[in-house]
Amino acid sequence: MKKNQTCSPILVIGAGAVGSTFIKKANLLPSIFPSIHLASRSVDKCIALSKQCTSIHIVPHQLDADNSNDVLRIIEKSKASLVVNLALPYQDLTIMDACIRAKVNYLDTANYEPKDEAKFCYEWQWDLHQSFVKNNILALLGCGFDPGVTNIFCKYAEKHLFDVIDTIDILDCNGGDHGHPFATNFNPEINIREITQNGKYYSNNKWTETKPMEISQVFDFPEIGKRNAYLMYHEELQSLVKNINGLKEIRFWMTFSDEYLNHLKVLQNVGLTSIKPISFKGKSIVPLEFLKTCLPDPSSLSENYSGKTCIGCLISGTKNGIKKKVFIYNTCSHEESHKELSSQAVSYTTAIPALIGSALIARGVWSGTGTLNVEEMDPDPFMEELPIMGLPWKIKNY
Repeated sequence: MKKNQTCSPILVIGAGAVGSTFIKKANLLPSIFPSIHLASRSVDKCIALSKQCTSIHIVPHQLDADNSNDVLRIIEKSKASLVVNLALPYQDLTIMDACIRAKVNYLDTANYEPKDEAKFCYEWQWDLHQSFVKNNILALLGCGFDPGVTNIFCKYAEKHLFDVIDTIDILDCNGGDHGHPFATNFNPEINIREITQNGKYYSNNKWTETKPMEISQVFDFPEIGKRNAYLMYHEELQSLVKNINGLKEIRFWMTFSDEYLNHLKVLQNVGLTSIKPISFKGKSIVPLEFLKTCLPDPSSLSENYSGKTCIGCLISGTKNGIKKKVFIYNTCSHEESHKELSSQAVSYTTAIPALIGSALIARGVWSGTGTLNVEEMDPDPFMEELPIMGLPWKIKNY
């Protein structure tokens, strides 16, 4: 991030793998946010992070992000002009409601999900558009990597590389090895809910649904090699269909090892991935929530994590009447992420874009009112900051 562009204090909600990475990176760049208010259900996590930060001032808060009034209380106490939501997607709407009442800007990295239903869409948040407009504030949605950087890659391509974009394939590969028999790279509840649902893609002006992991292809990922990638539904498809003109087809693909899929299949077969409550010793529990407690904490994976991630957008279309295809992508090393921030690359690639987006809003480089997805902003300043902040990007021509 460019020097001598100090921003006003912000409130960060969430001190898990992504939140802690966000804070530790900000600590290395004190000229951006010299003071950050950090809130979590576990105030001990916030206090521990504050003790690690020697270059910036961290103000810890205990917060129930499921309670809009409690969120409002902390916003007013912090006097922050921007709330960065790095908590669970279940909590997006309560945090957004508090931001509307406090008249402060909002940013998140993933769309809202109801806790009792695995449904991923932006409608609930888009429905708040007029409330944000009325209060002259911005809600920037999906400023992680995917969604986030992938959306901005697409908008950058539309602005600079193509006259018309026909197809987009978003490809997400984790080519790393954390050494555990089975673990998820971010919150297990969210991760497993996401990958066990039906897939969906957009083609020829309609949405087509598929069974989980029904469709796959082999893709040769730069710096990683050939991997099986499986078609899934991801929320950025919904906003990109809306915001990329003339788009004919868009799909999302993610890689999984055979070992991972075998473990997942067993867990599904015995009911441990279910979100429907069951009775256990006279108490109601959700199997997936129980499973989460048995799996490694994503923030604990980084120490022995080897390999890289590669995430990018394979885009085809025309420029000056000539057909072309490019892959815009980033590769991120688990080892380097751990060396810099004691973080694994999946957390790193989510936290850094959120930090960039927060700074662009706080500095007034990105502005607007209403609920906007990141591809509705100018991609150029964000693309400029990515390599400066540790996420260099490349373009491969096909």
